[in-house]
Amino acid sequence: MRYLLDTHVFLWAAAGDPKLSSRAQGIVSDPMSELFLSAASAYEIGVKVAHGGIELPDEPGLYLLTRMAVFGIRSIPVTTEHAVAAAALPRLHADPWDRLLVAQARIEDMPILTRDALISRYEVTTIW
Repeated sequence: MRYLLDTHVFLWAAAGDPKLSSRAQGIVSDPMSELFLSAASAYEIGVKVAHGGIELPDEPGLYLLTRMAVFGIRSIPVTTEHAVAAAALPRLHADPWDRLLVAQARIEDMPILTRDALISRYEVTTIW
């Protein structure tokens, strides 16, 4: 099955953080899972590193590429269709990154691995 990772799920999985739920950990470690990380999440990580919101052991580009390779995570681009759908979503969630992930998950028919309960207010499958 295909899964879209929320940014925090990617970061926690990559760091081996115990905040990752056992269900999410099982999905991430299952070789049958097809894991995807949005280009929007890569941008979000880069912005947060640049503004001091998070620290990584490597520069963001290297960190993303190496950790994605370790887990077999593929990148999903942000298309015009995704952007337009995200802009049309109701403002149930204030975070534009998360609204974009919701739009991608809906269009690409993937559940989102996320701890963010606000995302489940949209018509999208969430797993935690």
